Amino acid sequence: MKCTKCLSIDSKVVDSRLTQDSSSIRRRRECLSCGFRFTTYEYILKTPIMVVKKTGAREEFDRKKLEDSFRIACKKRPIPQQIIEDSIKSVENKITDISNVEIDSIKIGELVMIELKRIDSVAYIRFSSVYREFKDLSEFQAQIDDLKNKF
Repeated sequence: MKCTKCLSIDSKVVDSRLTQDSSSIRRRRECLSCGFRFTTYEYILKTPIMVVKKTGAREEFDRKKLEDSFRIACKKRPIPQQIIEDSIKSVENKITDISNVEIDSIKIGELVMIELKRIDSVAYIRFSSVYREFKDLSEFQAQIDDLKNKF
């Protein structure tokens, strides 16, 4: 690792620690030429998963969009924040289990519906009404009846 002070490439690691979230390693280094100490971080580069939209367009997976979908569906519902976070993480993990290259947006929507159905039926109906593009009350009623029959 190149020293930030003298630009020498000779250094030694003095201390190594996992970061608080365990996603990277923090290393304290000391330059063998000038003795200057500096910090470096080592982390795994993740290949971005591409989402294939209904139109065929591709875009990088964006966790924020997933979070927003959950937050909108769960708005003003008595669902603990930790349960929502766990559900988001569960969907994210399933996405990476399914593919580390690309996934259809339709599949992501299905995974979100499975999680929402598990945690809150109202949030599930909210999300599915937008996701499935309900046109009238009969579609809402059919979804609610289907949900009632499963319980």
